[in-house]
Amino acid sequence: MGTNITFRRADGKEAAGYLASAGRAGAPGVVVIQEWWGLQDQIKGICDRFALAGYDALAPDLYAGTVVAYHDRDAAGREMNSLNFLDATDHTVRGAAQWLKKSGAKVGLTGFCLGGAVTILGACRIPELSAAVCFYGIPPESVAKPADIKVPLQAHFANEDDWCTPQLVDAFEAGLKSAGRNAQVFRYDAQHAFVNEQRDAYDRAAAALAWDRTLKFWATHLGG
Repeated sequence: MGTNITFRRADGKEAAGYLASAGRAGAPGVVVIQEWWGLQDQIKGICDRFALAGYDALAPDLYAGTVVAYHDRDAAGREMNSLNFLDATDHTVRGAAQWLKKSGAKVGLTGFCLGGAVTILGACRIPELSAAVCFYGIPPESVAKPADIKVPLQAHFANEDDWCTPQLVDAFEAGLKSAGRNAQVFRYDAQHAFVNEQRDAYDRAAAALAWDRTLKFWATHLGG
């Protein structure tokens, strides 16, 4: 359904990504951020689903063409650890938001795993956003505190997650509440990556519920 495009980062450099269009003028936009595997087919499929729901969806390629096989966690870790998260957020992800916002429509940001952490960063740092939806990713408080979030946030976490642990989620949610942020935090009896239908962790019921909640959230804050 979608196509590969190039766009300008916020600093003027060129970046690449995958765009799925809603096929109508003035559609709201969603920037979709990859897992630590890179811009693989499953993330492109998420963009396609958003397009079918009425949103222009753009997934920037944060790894510049590198896609890691699901079994190779070591390679995925190397790619993620070599990523400059702040540069990616401030320039590549912001550039994608600016590209979608050219029509004047509202733009949201969502991401999964690595992309979930980038979503929180973007919710703190990207002025073009109107809302954000995070899936099982939280950046260190040293770079993004819950109080720094500037847009309505919806967040989805797994209770059986050894990266975004329930304790980490508890602290994040407490920080949101303490700061009085407009946020919804949902937890699922599932594993990390439960939305990814290509992984063993996929949980159909939890994924469907999270997707429904996400679309309702976008309708409220982005229109549709």
